[in-house]
Amino acid sequence: MSVIEKKIEVGIIGATGYTGLELVKILIKHPKFKLNYIANSEGNTTINALHPSLNGVCELDVKKAVVEECASSCELVFLALPHKTAMAYVKPLLACGIKVVDLSADYRLPLDIYEEFYCPHTDIENLEHVVYGLPEMFKEELKSATLVANPGCFPTSAILGLLPFMDKRVPNTPIIVDAKTGVSGAGKKLSEVTHFVNVNDNLFAYNPLMHRHAPEIANKLDVDFDEVNFVPHLVPLTRGMLSSIYIQTTGEFDAFEVLKAYYKDATFVRVSKNPVDMKNTAGTNFCDIYVKQKGDMLFISSAIDNLMRGASSQAVVNANLMMGLDESAGIPDIAYVP
Repeated sequence: MSVIEKKIEVGIIGATGYTGLELVKILIKHPKFKLNYIANSEGNTTINALHPSLNGVCELDVKKAVVEECASSCELVFLALPHKTAMAYVKPLLACGIKVVDLSADYRLPLDIYEEFYCPHTDIENLEHVVYGLPEMFKEELKSATLVANPGCFPTSAILGLLPFMDKRVPNTPIIVDAKTGVSGAGKKLSEVTHFVNVNDNLFAYNPLMHRHAPEIANKLDVDFDEVNFVPHLVPLTRGMLSSIYIQTTGEFDAFEVLKAYYKDATFVRVSKNPVDMKNTAGTNFCDIYVKQKGDMLFISSAIDNLMRGASSQAVVNANLMMGLDESAGIPDIAYVP
């Protein structure tokens, strides 16, 4: 008689938004995880009532978030909550022995930088124990982590593009990141900015040079905030992200070969000989990267799905590593094409 392997029970707090939906879609098909608990601030509904696309696929109850109930049901929890709200759950969950992947910004930055760009922090103690959830930088650390700060979508795209070339960059010269994102990156909540009549047939920058993802990029690349010139743009697309990155370099080197060598063992980075686009990463955890040299100027193009590699699928990769699984377990790898 075959023995059925016991699955790892996991939960989601914050199932109402797009990232919560993507987490559900991944976890209900995951070979090793069992989605055992879904909650939000209100409860008393079902996941398919929140997301009708799940009708006939998943009908789990959505409960009102209660730490003790969550802890009794799960070994690991994903927090798909806004900043400030997330940290209120992290401390009691960790105290119950539950591992946490936090998709908010609450644990991505050192205290002084976080409080400058976000709000006062109420869980300073756990900032010392967090691992930043970019596997290409911290894979070994993630394997023993109890708290993971899932990166922002813009920083994921920018950092992965820049990492192979930081030692080729002329020190103290500008890092220019011109990034475009689909409207889903603004979240599910309605606003004047994301209203159809404002976004349709339109393109615009927002919070140029002072966006709060810029210090995250700078911090993880170990450069000064003033060196990162980051300008995000909202484009009339549902999902996807494309970052155009420019740096000044020094020395003779073949940028394509450097890029290929750097990511030769990376499961979810694809190096391209041709300019990349968002469509080929849609629905996957891949980051596609292209590079072009012109004298001492280097152009790097990095494409991801903002909801997947920029949030939910990367969170599940981190959870896989935290629970001793292969990082690719249950991770979508076929793009939504056409």
